Amino acid sequence: MIEISATGPAAARGQAQAGAAPAETLRAATVARVETARAEGLIDADAEAYLAAQRAFHDAHDPESLAELAGIARAFGLSETDLFAHLHLGTLRDMKGGAQLIEGCSAWAVPGGPEGPLVVKNRDYSGRHLGIQCVFRHAGPDIATGQILSLGSLGSLAAWSSGINAAGLAIADTQVAVNRHRVGWLRYFLMPRLLARAPTVAAALAMIRSLPHAGGGTLVMADRQGATAAVELSAGGPAIREGGVQWRTNHFTTPAIAGETLGPEGDRIAGNSHARHAFLSRRLPGRDWTAAAARALMATHPGPDGAPICQHADRPDGAETISCAIYSCRLGAMEVAEGTPCLDRWQAPEPCRAS
Repeated sequence: MIEISATGPAAARGQAQAGAAPAETLRAATVARVETARAEGLIDADAEAYLAAQRAFHDAHDPESLAELAGIARAFGLSETDLFAHLHLGTLRDMKGGAQLIEGCSAWAVPGGPEGPLVVKNRDYSGRHLGIQCVFRHAGPDIATGQILSLGSLGSLAAWSSGINAAGLAIADTQVAVNRHRVGWLRYFLMPRLLARAPTVAAALAMIRSLPHAGGGTLVMADRQGATAAVELSAGGPAIREGGVQWRTNHFTTPAIAGETLGPEGDRIAGNSHARHAFLSRRLPGRDWTAAAARALMATHPGPDGAPICQHADRPDGAETISCAIYSCRLGAMEVAEGTPCLDRWQAPEPCRAS
């Protein structure tokens, strides 16, 4: 898997992606999808107005992420405007009633065990991202928590999928298609800021409560002290559960907002979200978890007492599990498997270092 280490201002960290993959490969996975969306009528005048409002919101509250995005655009000669729109494609499809899960995933966190608190995620996404997945190691003047080690894709902000900081806070997300959005923090921007600013779950939750959210998606997190939380990012306000074992797939579980979840017609990831959630609810509580046990669980396939946690490409769009990440909050470290975790292709980058 590609690894990029970058220290410096946010724009320089974004520009450090230059040369890691051909520009045309990045174009096909990002701005070309935006161009297709425009041709299909998804990005119309209303969508452009929403994107402009989103840009103004993030300019006011998260200029560092916008600077990183600008650096990425320069690195590959791509349109910064289209890269920003690319991060919102799932939201725009929801708003047009054409929900489609761009990134699925099963994610969970445990507060302790033989190896301390862990955060674990299978990343379900288009197979076209297999060649551009990347482990990022970032440090800079806007990062108050030491180094950040994260998993994402070239052409996008570093912690697009999951990550951990040197203070021991680890976060992973899942996508939820929803019927309600507003102007607010998009989670693809929120996650890097949480890792840059928050050393603990408590600090992360304070940040999450402080501003409105665009809506859609969940976060699971744990810190070095064993605090855990799951957050469902409703546009009406985050639904937060704290403590103990936490897990999420691709639907809201909080009764007050569960009805916001859209069920995309024929979408395999959305269709098996409840089965994956039920499987994790049977398997996760009541035992001590290690990284080895997590690796085995995340390689689970359908069966008499299984579920498609490890998903293989059998959809026309090629969606599948393209990686698994396991974060040790005690060590500030990650293990990552490229491809389906059943292939057992695990790597262990050096842990985060305090700045």
